[in-house]
Amino acid sequence: MNARVEDLINKSDLRHDWGKEEVATLFDLPFNDLLFKAHSLHRRFFEPNTVQMSSLLSIKTGKCPEDCAYCPQSVRYDTELEVEPLMPIGEVIAAAKTAKSRGATRFCMGAAWRSPKDRDLDKIEEMVREVKALGMETCMTLGMLSRPQTQRLKTAGLDYYNHNLDTSPEFYGEIITTRTYQDRLDTLAHVREAGMRVCCGGIVGMGEGRGDRVGLLQELANQPQHPESVPINMLVRVEGTPLADSDDFDPIEFVRTIAVARILMPRSYVRLSAGREDMDDAMQALCFFAGANSVFYGEKLLTTPNPSADHDRLLFKRLGIKTLQ
Repeated sequence: MNARVEDLINKSDLRHDWGKEEVATLFDLPFNDLLFKAHSLHRRFFEPNTVQMSSLLSIKTGKCPEDCAYCPQSVRYDTELEVEPLMPIGEVIAAAKTAKSRGATRFCMGAAWRSPKDRDLDKIEEMVREVKALGMETCMTLGMLSRPQTQRLKTAGLDYYNHNLDTSPEFYGEIITTRTYQDRLDTLAHVREAGMRVCCGGIVGMGEGRGDRVGLLQELANQPQHPESVPINMLVRVEGTPLADSDDFDPIEFVRTIAVARILMPRSYVRLSAGREDMDDAMQALCFFAGANSVFYGEKLLTTPNPSADHDRLLFKRLGIKTLQ
């Protein structure tokens, strides 16, 4: 490994000024060198054999007006998804209790809205308060937020807000046309201003090139504060969406993406999110070695499948991984 790359990695802690060429240099490293450096950096800031577990529940499913090309919940695509209104609070709390009993420490709730209406927030705030009363961290993903809405969620006690950038600014228009990249950045700014923590990542395997993966991670790492949680999703292809026939994504490239995310954002939790159902155990093990230290736990992620809880427990046992309590 040349001295320039070594210097990049050694000075990576909490940088917010990464250039595209610098990030591309990391992606281009020999695979073993990249993993070694990512793993070594991971050990500086985290217990290497501990994984944080989150659970994700769709509290309002379908009929989203957005045109995100990957999403089965868009009203624009025929995916045979059963549309459901906002869940009753009792059902949400029951799901949270189940998730806690299975080891999840954070309960994430997602609603298929472009942005919530103010009248919806009364029930959302109650959900936040009730889940927090169980002793769990809370996270919501509700679409775009105004400043007053963000402050309401903060006052209710929301710990995290998820709002992904999805891909690079340059490729974004190929995936979404109904909201801009700046719209997403504005919501993230509102969340930070309100004093909440940020969960923000993206999706790979949507037909983007490596340069777009470079651009996505550069955008995330150059935020004024690194997201506390960085979910890296691998596209789940759903019949009826424009990306249903996308090519398989190279598993080695996915692991590279995890490793570069760890180097760029060394104090963040890097989460294996959508797509784990299509990852074999060896691929997931490499991701954990490369610096992933969080997973979504449970058989379903909003509307797409996820490995069973029993399978995850067995995998963690085989790898000697403990879950964060």
